[in-house]
Amino acid sequence: MRQITQSSKLAGVRYDVRGPILQEAERLERAGQSILKLNIGNPAPFGFEAPPEYIEAIERALPIAQGYSDSRGVPVAREAVARFYSELGLANISPDDVLLGNGVSELISLVLQALISPGDEILVPAPDYPLWTAQVTLSGGRAVHYPCDEANGWMPDLAAIEALVTDRTKGIVLINPNNPTGAVYSADLVKGFAALAERHGLVLMADEIYDRILYEGAAHEHAALHVTETLCLTFGGLSKAQRVAGYRAGWLVASGNRERASDFLEGLTLLANMRMCSNVPAQYAIPVALSGESSIDAMCAPGGRLREQRDIAHRLLTEIEGVDCVLPGGAMYLFPRLNPERYPIDDDQHFVIELLRATNVLVTNGRGFNLPTPDHLRFVTLPEVSVLTEAIGRIAGYLDSVRID
Repeated sequence: MRQITQSSKLAGVRYDVRGPILQEAERLERAGQSILKLNIGNPAPFGFEAPPEYIEAIERALPIAQGYSDSRGVPVAREAVARFYSELGLANISPDDVLLGNGVSELISLVLQALISPGDEILVPAPDYPLWTAQVTLSGGRAVHYPCDEANGWMPDLAAIEALVTDRTKGIVLINPNNPTGAVYSADLVKGFAALAERHGLVLMADEIYDRILYEGAAHEHAALHVTETLCLTFGGLSKAQRVAGYRAGWLVASGNRERASDFLEGLTLLANMRMCSNVPAQYAIPVALSGESSIDAMCAPGGRLREQRDIAHRLLTEIEGVDCVLPGGAMYLFPRLNPERYPIDDDQHFVIELLRATNVLVTNGRGFNLPTPDHLRFVTLPEVSVLTEAIGRIAGYLDSVRID
């Protein structure tokens, strides 16, 4: 009989964060081994719990959240998002400009499906959150990666990006703070992205899910504040700063020149209607989360848990011979580099699997984030200090065994 095969659309699509490396970790777990999973930014397993007021808001909403909502989301949640961005200084934002989704991941998929025709190009950072590249490919487009300079704190070069623009370029992705590097872009750099998008009529897609996870005085600049002549799409949600990834409560805000983008927005509405709506009970946590002070600020301040974990993990990693790492200004990851002269890695996925087998610590390879070279790892800094210390100690022991002196 004819074999049942996967769609040709999946050719070139990868998502190593949950790919073969995780599958090997699951095999080891089935064999009775305990695996420390440092591959996904999922706060809950590491003791970050939802504030009780979020849970109470959802519980109160359950009797009225049993049916589908408006495909855009419940009015009270969209109003809260619109008010939040208006208070940041974004002009002329109404609930009609807000679309709620099952996390940012679903909204990225909807946007790229509505935007891309076969052969269109989207400018995406390298390294990137791999869902962006994967969804561009699945939508029939081509992800054109613009490099971020590790020697310059993982900052991109605007002139180099502009040189990549062609008549097929439809949009540009800005991930700030960046995943996986934790780089936080200056206000001038963000303004430069906005100006570039306006010069070429590109959709500026600002992935700002980590906008409140900032260290040492780093300031986040919202891209939408600087876009007037083209369309800006801002992605945010409760998964990271509010530490409730499982609620799947994300939002998309359309700003800038919506009239010029009316046809695209009509297509986006069509796709949103087709999936009915996002998780209705979780939408009721959004107004509560956006109405008060977030405890994330204290966690990122000196003495706070996230700040302490970042600092200690960074110190321990960079004490390993042949390992260096740019200190991230935001997010919840480290992206260390293994000196290729000391660690000559050809296949970084295979290397990470061997590291997993030897240490029972699960991390992700740099090429999984569309980095062109096989010399980086990414792991989360969410575990408590004692767990991070143990994990990095195991990693250091393995690297000692494979390092070329």
